Amino acid sequence: MKFLQLCLLFLTAPALGDDDWRSSWDIALHATAGAARLQADSVLNPANAFARLGENTSGAEARINFKLESDVRGLPVKLSLRPILSSKRSDDGTSSTSDNDAYLSQWQLRAALTDTVSLSLGREVMNWGPAQFRSPSSPFYYDNGRANPSRELSGVDAAKLAWSPDANTFLSLAWIKGTEAASGMNTNTADAWQRTCLAKGELRGDDWTSGLILARVAGRKPFYGAYAQWTPNEAWLLYGEASSATRADALVSPANPLLPFSLQAESARHGIALLGAMRTLENGQSLGLEYLRNDHGYSNAEAAAYFIRAASNPATTALALINRPPLLGRNYLHLVWQSNQLEDGDYWRAMWSHNLDDTGNEWAGYYDHPLNRHLSLYALGVINNGGPRSEFAALVERSLSIGLRLALP
Repeated sequence: MKFLQLCLLFLTAPALGDDDWRSSWDIALHATAGAARLQADSVLNPANAFARLGENTSGAEARINFKLESDVRGLPVKLSLRPILSSKRSDDGTSSTSDNDAYLSQWQLRAALTDTVSLSLGREVMNWGPAQFRSPSSPFYYDNGRANPSRELSGVDAAKLAWSPDANTFLSLAWIKGTEAASGMNTNTADAWQRTCLAKGELRGDDWTSGLILARVAGRKPFYGAYAQWTPNEAWLLYGEASSATRADALVSPANPLLPFSLQAESARHGIALLGAMRTLENGQSLGLEYLRNDHGYSNAEAAAYFIRAASNPATTALALINRPPLLGRNYLHLVWQSNQLEDGDYWRAMWSHNLDDTGNEWAGYYDHPLNRHLSLYALGVINNGGPRSEFAALVERSLSIGLRLALP
């Protein structure tokens, strides 16, 4: 909390004392409540003993944005902070826990060194590419949070040098110090991307964009990522993302269920690829379909053995839960239908995710209704089916969360 107070003083002092500084702020206050029906016959979380998932949750959160901008010797300097103040309560059916936290979700100090070169230091969400279901091209945010628009993603701590000679070319070099604050990353260990060197290049045309990513952690094989999108006309968007990488602390599940799990410090290199198409309808609504191929996942035999092994030996259940791959299977479909994002008023989003290997499904819907200029009501509902030995329904059968958001000023 003291750190946040110092940040606020640092922001407000120059803004009040020097007319050359331009300041702005906004705040969103969230109050949420949720309920979940857990998988009664869960293999990975019997009697909720391992995951300790909340059947009833509630919370309050303040998401604050501060910005200061000025010109130093004719070159722009920008400071932005996004402090988060949160209080959460969770009841797992046998006990309740409370958690109060204050942290910086994102912050950045950015200075233009020349008209084409800038240097930034801060905590940044390094997520790119157009994919909705998952983002293979990002080493940090495989789960990009787009299934829940109210979700807060925290950034990674980085220093970045960027070069943009024109509106069509962008190149950046970054040093990522750590990823402890990030959520939704495609890794099972908090320090898997500590001390990462990253290079990213992007080219843009009138109706297309493409990018390449290279990330390297000392002692591990490099991560290669790519994304591209093309709009052949006003109605269609075609896109794809891909990566080739290894996984840290990868859980190996032999197809023979009599053999034990094994944990690899670094897995073999595998690829992930996503292809998608988005159609904008005449009424402004959009309909999109994506296919994901995930070679880090298990084969049908390996996935079946994964659940058999976890059920037969409670000593390895926690290992199976914590170190499993980000997606268990290898083939997925994802369908999304959403309202016109350019219109004011209600926003809704319907999603269907299907595991082609175990035939399990996840049905989800998000709805945001503005009550007035400042106050909005939103809800997210999820239904999973396929049984306790399917990926989507392994832990939770259904859930519903409702929130109230107050936006100021």
